[in-house]
Amino acid sequence: MTEKVYPMTLEGKEKLENELNELKSVKRKEVVERIKIARGFGDLSENSEYESAKDEQAFIEGRISTVENMLQNAEIIDNSKAKADEVSLGRSVTFKELPDGIDEEYTIVGKAEADPFSGKISNESPIAQALLGKKVGEKVSIETPGGSMEVEITKVF
Repeated sequence: MTEKVYPMTLEGKEKLENELNELKSVKRKEVVERIKIARGFGDLSENSEYESAKDEQAFIEGRISTVENMLQNAEIIDNSKAKADEVSLGRSVTFKELPDGIDEEYTIVGKAEADPFSGKISNESPIAQALLGKKVGEKVSIETPGGSMEVEITKVF
């Protein structure tokens, strides 16, 4: 079985490395301490603090495993060979919805670092899929769960 590759920017990889460090050196220790304290409350079968701490521990350990896997299989995005006016992974793109929409700007990143609220969309999203490989000035039809929209690419950087 082949491991999934996680394309990401260098900034995204550093962010994941910082998260992993925080999880291992701070969060893991905090939850272990919470479990110790909760054990002191007596009967574990009716101890909600203990159950809560164990659930949090399971979440933290799961996230550590996920982040380690992402970092182990990370592929840093290299745009050095991409054309300057072409939408590609790791680049930002500005487009306007036609006929008279306002400009929207997104950076296309790997799924591991996607954050739509910060303008970073996954390369697997319908918008990114439709835009990848297109050039400034091209009109593109994008099929989204909310319906179809026609856009024109105005800038790639």
